[in-house]
Amino acid sequence: MSRRTMALLSRWSSRVFSVDVDGETVYFKIHDNQAGKGGKEEVQRLFGTVHKDAKCYSLLVSSGDKIHNARFHWELKDKLLKDLPAQCRLSPMRSFLPNVKDSLVHGYFLQTACQESSVTTERLLRQWLQLDDPLLVCSYLRDNEEDAPRWTQHLWNHEHKHGIVPLQAPQYHPATLNLIDSDVFYSFQAARDVFDKCADIIPEAASVLELLPCGGGVEPRSEPDFPVIVLEGLDATGKTTLTESLRDTLGATILRSPPQCLSPWRARFDQEPPILRRAFYALGNYITAQQISHQTSKTPVIIDRFWHSTAAYAIATAVSGPVCDLPAEGSELYRWPSDLLQPSLVVLLTLDPEERKRRLRDRGQGETKEEHELDCNQLFRLRVEEAYRRISGPSCISVDASSSAEQVLQQVLLLIKGKCHL
Repeated sequence: MSRRTMALLSRWSSRVFSVDVDGETVYFKIHDNQAGKGGKEEVQRLFGTVHKDAKCYSLLVSSGDKIHNARFHWELKDKLLKDLPAQCRLSPMRSFLPNVKDSLVHGYFLQTACQESSVTTERLLRQWLQLDDPLLVCSYLRDNEEDAPRWTQHLWNHEHKHGIVPLQAPQYHPATLNLIDSDVFYSFQAARDVFDKCADIIPEAASVLELLPCGGGVEPRSEPDFPVIVLEGLDATGKTTLTESLRDTLGATILRSPPQCLSPWRARFDQEPPILRRAFYALGNYITAQQISHQTSKTPVIIDRFWHSTAAYAIATAVSGPVCDLPAEGSELYRWPSDLLQPSLVVLLTLDPEERKRRLRDRGQGETKEEHELDCNQLFRLRVEEAYRRISGPSCISVDASSSAEQVLQQVLLLIKGKCHL
């Protein structure tokens, strides 16, 4: 048994469990001497629709190595979707110690549909328990009281059997306790360390490492020769049109993040778990920063997305639920990396959701996975937009992109004149 697993089990009764169900997060814990009643609203959302012949299970991945843990958890989802009965419902699950950083453990909550699917599911889970990777499996049983059924958690291969007690949402969303250097990277070295550790198992990681700047991060200049202007915003808000217009008007150089040199590996890392995907985009910012430092002595620089995008999408993806679950405004999670070049101005183009959808349809271009999520999940879009607004050092200045391209250009030129003295 790994040290990580032993540590989890030693404080099992202190841990909180959460399951994402239909856009909401249900929280519960266990109690040695108390069987929680399922009649309460929180637990009812989780277990209330379970048929009397069906069962519920949870799987938590408890590997001590952060990268190995993330990859196993990511691959486990594919295995579950492939091998489990089609009627089995799969939901994201977490376990954590309240207000304790780096205590978060990811997993899945399974709900079968009938007795037959329960038998098949249980057989598969017992086979997977034989794997080398630490996997903690629990089943959830209820008594036969129809008016207020009681639910009990049974931890397999251990003597843990506890009643379930529903909880209100904690002060901090559990994902915020694990964001630093897992979903959002605040230094060049932290992102590079991830790629150093996985270069032996992912050949493409070694190729990315060869492109990184030798000196690591680029220290921000107090007075660059020419301004550095970042354009942020969701797809179809007009960033490309505005970028090209500013280039022609200001005689500027256009750069993008991730930079063109990383394009051959972007699709590869988009299919990896969040820690690798986010490290890839973070390293792309540092390559772009080096390119910026080479250009600002010659021309103004316009950047199509930079660190704001990297952080906003990472935070909005990791923190499920409503906007109020995001880290509070002013949180350290919105700070700018100390070793990353700071732009002179960041413009955030905003657009009415329906108008943005219309523009996307008119373009007829394929969407990224995250852009598709923006269209299908209003909560995700709201979290992305709010995370953009909360990032500081520098903060975004919002510009309504619903006007004509020429009007938007003139508005941004006025901002550049006022903020950059150009």
